[in-house]
Amino acid sequence: MARYLVIVESPAKVKTIKKFLGSSYEVVASNGHIRDLPKSTLGIDVEHDFEPKYITIRGKGDVLANLRKEVKKADKIFLATDPDREGEAIAWHLFVGLKLENKKVYRISFNEITKAAVKESIKEAREIDMNLVDAQQARRALDRIVGYRISPVLWAKVKRGLSAGRVQSVALRIIADREAEIEAFVPEEYWTLDATFAIEGEAKSLVAKYQGDIHSQEEMDSLLRELEKADYKVDEVKKGERTKKAPLPFTTSTLQQEASKVLNFATQKTMRIAQQLYEGVEIKGSGTVGIITYLRTDSTRVSEEADMNAKAYIAEHYGDKYVSKSGKKADSEKKIQDAHEAIRPTDITRTPAMLKDSLSRDQLRLYQLIWKRFAASRMQPAKYETIAVKIAAGKHPFAVTTSSVKFDGFRAVYIEADEEKAENNVLVKRITPDTKLTHEGFEPKQHFTQPPAHYTEAALVKILEELGIGRPSTYAPTISTIIARRYVAKEKKNLYMTEIGEVVNNIMKQSFPSIVDVNFTANMEGLLDMIAEGKVEWKSVISNFYPDLEEAVQIAEKELEKISIADEVTDIVCEECGRNMVIKYGPHGRFLACPGFPECRNTKPYLEKIGVACPVCGKDIVIRKTKKGRKYYGCEDNPNCEYMSWKRPTENSDKNLK
Repeated sequence: MARYLVIVESPAKVKTIKKFLGSSYEVVASNGHIRDLPKSTLGIDVEHDFEPKYITIRGKGDVLANLRKEVKKADKIFLATDPDREGEAIAWHLFVGLKLENKKVYRISFNEITKAAVKESIKEAREIDMNLVDAQQARRALDRIVGYRISPVLWAKVKRGLSAGRVQSVALRIIADREAEIEAFVPEEYWTLDATFAIEGEAKSLVAKYQGDIHSQEEMDSLLRELEKADYKVDEVKKGERTKKAPLPFTTSTLQQEASKVLNFATQKTMRIAQQLYEGVEIKGSGTVGIITYLRTDSTRVSEEADMNAKAYIAEHYGDKYVSKSGKKADSEKKIQDAHEAIRPTDITRTPAMLKDSLSRDQLRLYQLIWKRFAASRMQPAKYETIAVKIAAGKHPFAVTTSSVKFDGFRAVYIEADEEKAENNVLVKRITPDTKLTHEGFEPKQHFTQPPAHYTEAALVKILEELGIGRPSTYAPTISTIIARRYVAKEKKNLYMTEIGEVVNNIMKQSFPSIVDVNFTANMEGLLDMIAEGKVEWKSVISNFYPDLEEAVQIAEKELEKISIADEVTDIVCEECGRNMVIKYGPHGRFLACPGFPECRNTKPYLEKIGVACPVCGKDIVIRKTKKGRKYYGCEDNPNCEYMSWKRPTENSDKNLK
């Protein structure tokens, strides 16, 4: 009897796929990559056409030995690694590492771990796509060269243990630029004005908003004087209808964003739980089943079969009028990685309610989000009835609008996290051009423009995707890395630069501007796509990139030696030995140390004065940091004086605690 071997990446898939394929198939796992570049050296031979030097990953010896035993017994071998560039590269490494040249070897991939998809993949087995492999090799080589050539410069400049990365450095730059915007922001004053009107026969009053711009108290006072003398009348009543299109099904990026907003999940947590749902969970009565499609995708495409099944389900449970008349397509014409499908349930009839007892709380919440979003994407738009009333006060316009749901459409299933609630003002519906208005009063309010918001993980993922930086598989590890390195602190969803992050970003901007240039990094992603399409040779991309980087490293090494941080002597005297203490850099930023080390080991926090007096007690304001490394401003006499502010105080700061 013929014996077939299927090699997958994750042990979690083994049992599920074995059940689908039957007794003539053996299924084993490689546990991800079996070969990689060595950690101790660059691993790229820059003298000989940038040939990578792969070695067996430490600890994978037993896995390889077991795979070799299974390979010997097999008549055919199917490499069933994940359906993306990384998975294609793992398949190729298995082919080389297991010496499969003389074996019957086939590459299979499936977008969902279901019986139909797995069996179909066997029928459509193919050869390894070396264009996809080369695209992954190029990315790996670029990232390795950037990390291994620039990181030592950071060690010399700041401290050991820091790192630079091709994508992480751009992400850090984006966060730093937003911090600079916030720091430089100058609030501008503006005013709003609400007018209240009585309507004959109505118990409630009507509130309308002034439609002009008001910039100061003086302008407001002048306007109010004119309005006190004005006659008020209904100028126009305009009825209309607007539609809100159904959302597209999730991509990796949009899933991470929505899970952050709705479920408060970090990007890494979203990906971890989605991986579990993809690989398979134990469903009562069905065994282990993969309940969502592949989770790393930037495509919103849906298979015809899934589209038909979803529409049939909607027709049965909601009615024909809710069914979308066509598949919803993305507006974007950007490159779609590997033509994956969107993230969707593998079976639309497997509702969240049915899986309540089979999933953990977090698994159920994420699956519910994916299920609802996909179902909504196959449904009709929502329709709203709108009424806009314009009120004239001489030459000054006021307006009030309302909207009500006429047909809920996709909203019967799914409402997006940031959707504004429709304001259904019944009173507005009864107003006609003949309605008599009696002016009752005004409510003027002073406002100040607000600075841009700090990035959250969701907002950072969105901007990285919009700028074409990284790919679905890189968003979560990129953010995790800059937080783990303490370049960025995360507090209440917001991301803040730390002092060490500012130092690293400034070095990168000064010495390696192309690495942190958004357009350069996005163009590099475009080149990787061209390698995947077979249009560009991967080593030519590396050979064009390397000389400029190497020159920048050599210049930086020379210049940074001249400007390397010396210990700055302060006027603070060491209590233990009487020497003047110096400023040193540690993993969490600057601190004071005695220059008599190792004889004297005295250290203390360094508190930098900003030249502003505390508005509470008059002593100096200093820069402090939270435990997570976020910078704030506080009184040097803390804890006796508890003044603190997240924003840099000025001499005119109010004496209000912030």
